[in-house]
Amino acid sequence: MTIKTVTKFPRKIKEIENFWIPMSDGVKLAARMFLPVDAEKNPVPALLEYLPYRKRDGTHVRDALTHPYMAGHGYASIRVDMRGNGDSEGLMEDEYTKQEQDDALEVIAWLAKQKWCSGKVGMFGISWGGFNALQVASRQPPALKAIVTICSTDDRYEDDIHYKGGTLLNENLGWAATMLAYSSRPPDPKIVGNKWRKMWMERLKNEPFLLIPWLQHPHRDAYWKHGSVCENFGAITTPALIVGGWNDAYSNAIPRLMRGLRCPRKAIIGPWVHKYPHFAVPEPKIGFLQEMLRWWDYYLKDINTKVHEEQDYRVYVMDAYKPGKFPEEIKGRWIGDSYWGFGNTETKSWALSSKGISAAADDRSYTLTSKQNTGFDGGEYCIIWLGPEFPGDQAKDDAQSITFDSPALADDIDIVGQPTINLEFTVDKPVAHVAVRLNDVWPSGEVSRITYHLQNLCMRDNREAPAPLEPGKRYTVKIKMDDIAWRVPKGHKLRVSISTSYFPMMWPAPEPVALTVYTEKSELHLPIRKKVSPEKLVEFCPPEAASPVQQKQIKKSSNKREMTVDPKTGETRLAIVDDFGTQEIKPHGMIIWGAGRENYSIMPDDPLSAKMETHWTEARKRGTWEARTETYGRLTATKTHWIVWGKIEAYEGKKQVFVKEFNEKIERKLQ
Repeated sequence: MTIKTVTKFPRKIKEIENFWIPMSDGVKLAARMFLPVDAEKNPVPALLEYLPYRKRDGTHVRDALTHPYMAGHGYASIRVDMRGNGDSEGLMEDEYTKQEQDDALEVIAWLAKQKWCSGKVGMFGISWGGFNALQVASRQPPALKAIVTICSTDDRYEDDIHYKGGTLLNENLGWAATMLAYSSRPPDPKIVGNKWRKMWMERLKNEPFLLIPWLQHPHRDAYWKHGSVCENFGAITTPALIVGGWNDAYSNAIPRLMRGLRCPRKAIIGPWVHKYPHFAVPEPKIGFLQEMLRWWDYYLKDINTKVHEEQDYRVYVMDAYKPGKFPEEIKGRWIGDSYWGFGNTETKSWALSSKGISAAADDRSYTLTSKQNTGFDGGEYCIIWLGPEFPGDQAKDDAQSITFDSPALADDIDIVGQPTINLEFTVDKPVAHVAVRLNDVWPSGEVSRITYHLQNLCMRDNREAPAPLEPGKRYTVKIKMDDIAWRVPKGHKLRVSISTSYFPMMWPAPEPVALTVYTEKSELHLPIRKKVSPEKLVEFCPPEAASPVQQKQIKKSSNKREMTVDPKTGETRLAIVDDFGTQEIKPHGMIIWGAGRENYSIMPDDPLSAKMETHWTEARKRGTWEARTETYGRLTATKTHWIVWGKIEAYEGKKQVFVKEFNEKIERKLQ
């Protein structure tokens, strides 16, 4: 669906390219604003998006689509660079720090006092901006009256890019490497003047490699509880519109937030990856800016847009789609529900037995040690760069798994909610992981992954105080898979697949593990949506946006994902290259180029052979000014320790002006 470009708005607007917001410690944060030209005479509410991703050259494409649109409808729409990033002063220490929140509180108070502001503020954002919208709302700044949080989480340990079910995600290094590259970029001399080089050097000298603290906190301790709003849902009293996509990494948080919050809240979940819904993929996009305006108008302008009358959940039920390529569109339908997992949904249970997924249980056992390269068709944990990141055909991974198949379905079923599996098991090692998938087996043989979960079995009961497993002892575990809305067609089969490896998404256990599953107490529980007739479907307006930023494309972007297997050793390798191309941002003439590279490798029978390496390039140029950083990361492990290496190189033109290395050996604690 084409986005309609809106060029005429109810209010004439102007842009303030850069202005400074002072902090109480003397640091100044750089901000950009779009607002109605008559705002000083007719004050308007302020909308804040607060990020480390650089308003000047990082989020400039999406900012151009979103912020002028909001301003044109009677808001001051503001993008602020966090301290230590973009053109802002100061230094960055970590993600979601108290300092980050304190700065946001000061920004909100400052905005509310401006002549052009009505005194009311809204906060919105995706990913980092969605996280801090929730976190700042929990601090209850008086002027903050509503938030919109997109692709975010309430629990930094359980559902972020670090750990999943207590297993270490390789995205832990992937995102640490991304931030090492992003935060290494210099401020723009056109904004900060001649002090740009001094600011840059100070940043580079102090820049952390965030992989290190993330590995130093392998369990759900105070480090992760900070910024996890699930610790006190009651602290958020600000109305919240909660948005995400089934193909994003953060969909689980939406039902939890809806259940936990007691403030006014609504949810929208589409088929999308990690993108704003008005330009998201896969299709269908929605008129998300119109939805945000309805939210803001109701809570910031006291206009009765009837958002409070919407059903709590507006959810896209995806029709089954074949694995492999990035789907441009996922067919399906929008439904509305007042509750998640209740009312229109009922839980149905089946035994995992010698007959597959069946009505009757039996007492059998199945033992497996998966090859360490099981999981190479798992796709990306967080689909974001729009390359070949979706899960592939699961048949190869299933061949290295314990599987239970249902008979061919006699009718379509809609799985809408959170599937769960009860497993009775033993293992032969003190540390063991499992990857559990619910798959859709097509009559033609392809296997699509519907949903999944990863579980460190040492943390089957407790993420804060895990305990080693006793080899040979029978345990039971309830595994909650990711929430989903998926229609399985008549004639397809359901499959439960259980493996002890899922590399490269999940780092392997220290030793190969023999897992035995006992069927007597092992069950599958599925939330099946009842057939509602007639069903009233939800509708959204077509997508709209402001005019795109003017850019000159110098080099096209490209994405590559290539798996190879060494014919002699069996070593499996995955090379991923995301080249974001070269563009000139016409309004201010900066030429930008970025590229990220990830390489994974593992031997089929040796978990200690696992290796992940990263290399990012970030380059900026205007006239004779040219700055570039090359950043590197590597993670390997022994049975007892993580081995971390990283490096930053900075260049002015061809001259290297800075270099720093990171070398850490970190104890491995039941991982």
